[in-house]
Amino acid sequence: MNDLAIRIEHVSKQYRLGAIGGGTLKGDIQSFIARRKGEEDPNSKIGSDAAYRKNEKFLALDDVSFDVKKGEIVGIIGHNGAGKSTLLKLLSRVTAPTSGKIGINGRIASMLEVGTGFHPELTGRENVYMNGAILGMTKAEIDRKFDDIVTFAEMEKFIDTPVKRYSSGMYVKLAFAVAAHLDSEIMVMDEVLAVGDMKFQDKCLGKMSDVSSQEGRTVLYVSHNMSTIKRLCNRCIVLDHGKVIFDGDVATAIDIYSSNETDASPFHKFEKADYWDYYPRSVQMLDVNILNTEDCIFKSGETVKCCLNIHSDIDIDNLRLRIEVFNATESMLGISCSERIGLLKADETKAVNFGFDTSLLSSGKYNLTFALYYANNLGMSNTVDLGRKALKINIVDTPTEEKIVGDYRLGGFIRYPDLIVYR
Repeated sequence: MNDLAIRIEHVSKQYRLGAIGGGTLKGDIQSFIARRKGEEDPNSKIGSDAAYRKNEKFLALDDVSFDVKKGEIVGIIGHNGAGKSTLLKLLSRVTAPTSGKIGINGRIASMLEVGTGFHPELTGRENVYMNGAILGMTKAEIDRKFDDIVTFAEMEKFIDTPVKRYSSGMYVKLAFAVAAHLDSEIMVMDEVLAVGDMKFQDKCLGKMSDVSSQEGRTVLYVSHNMSTIKRLCNRCIVLDHGKVIFDGDVATAIDIYSSNETDASPFHKFEKADYWDYYPRSVQMLDVNILNTEDCIFKSGETVKCCLNIHSDIDIDNLRLRIEVFNATESMLGISCSERIGLLKADETKAVNFGFDTSLLSSGKYNLTFALYYANNLGMSNTVDLGRKALKINIVDTPTEEKIVGDYRLGGFIRYPDLIVYR
């Protein structure tokens, strides 16, 4: 295994659905008696009792095997729930496999979510040293890298501030800088760069490329952004329902992933997996339905008419809707925004009808991400809820190829015509 960084042999990971343990001896005894009598568990959460009593299992990874050579940058892609994050948690030793073997040649620096391994009460400086110690670095090694870490993270002013006061973007900057600069042989990244701004994302991608080509370090990178996978990786693995369905060329992997996506549906119910946890969600999107098609196919220039159901926990009167348009490779092409959608009162659910103009889209498949936002007193946009890839549409019969506006090949990003809100 001298030329290998990672070897995974027939690895499976199985989870048990439902709650395990009631938290107290009394609760566990009550639950045990109820199950023996075939009665409802008095301590179970709503919706979990059936799974608990049936002792259902969920196979997150199913007989996964592959090798990663030293210095490779390997992309891992797949739909939500395909097993990508579970695989990285196994490699990072956050959890253990149910069966199979994992061989790792070198130290791993993991970044599985925003602020992984950071203690909120400690300062940025103290967390850098703590993370380095966890990775097995000596104080002298961390001292040598410390200035480079702070400079890369652009955190000179805030390095002695407790990280509980950091924004999510500041978390990511410092966490990535620590993972990239400390002397680990393997970097594991789970789509955390989506939180950072575009300039910093570009900086991080460049750094990951450099540590592989110049320092010979191995990188495993999970992302739903196919353009970054294409730019960064020299090999790509596609996971589907816990199985490896492809391992090889990046372009082929992206094609398989895109074709493997579920058929477009005119209705989408927003679930937890759709949005990022750091949005406050005081106003929540419940579901969205396309009103003027059942197959999600539109001619170029045809309006996509939708109904979006929104629930508010607060009184708000300056809420707006934004649609972010992505192509089949998940490159963001542009946005379309609405005017104010009217007053929402606390505990109110409101249906908002709107139309999206497709006249600037060429033939092809597109994913639409929905976001609710408002402008604060400084005119800055604050997003309160976001649903990724809520709807998929297919544009056909484009009269001319001159309509390819905002295509990733041209490096474009445009503001599409405003959303029309129907009163």
